[in-house]
Amino acid sequence: MAEPTPGYELPLQLFAAFRAIIDAAHADLARHGHAGVKPLHGFVFQAIGARGTTAVELGARLGVSKQAAGKTIANLEKQGYVERAADPDDARRKLVRLTAKGLDVLAVSARSFDAVQARWAEAIGPERLAALHADLRTLAPGDHFRLDAPGWFGTDR
Repeated sequence: MAEPTPGYELPLQLFAAFRAIIDAAHADLARHGHAGVKPLHGFVFQAIGARGTTAVELGARLGVSKQAAGKTIANLEKQGYVERAADPDDARRKLVRLTAKGLDVLAVSARSFDAVQARWAEAIGPERLAALHADLRTLAPGDHFRLDAPGWFGTDR
């Protein structure tokens, strides 16, 4: 019988797999003209969503301050990935929306994630990959699509 793997290795292995996926996606993004996009930006783009959001809402979704969200928005706006526009439902609010360039990042990264998944299916077999997905759904707490990782990784916790 094999020795049990030390518990501390599991989070490191999960993070290494996550890192491999993200690194592959960012290599693809760079090849498609998006070299300035950072892993944090994926969380930002998802938090902005198709309808847009405000800086306050974005900060809350990411688990960061309004000021941190504002800096990120300004940086992405300068690069052409987001734009600020008046909220059609409330003229006092400014919405942050993805531009066509920002939407292209989402499309490229989606194709990259599919390609990584296909490579993993080749490496371990489609049945084991499906089982891995099922196991992770079982083990991940309730809302496993949380976007607050930037705030969670922050030093002010």
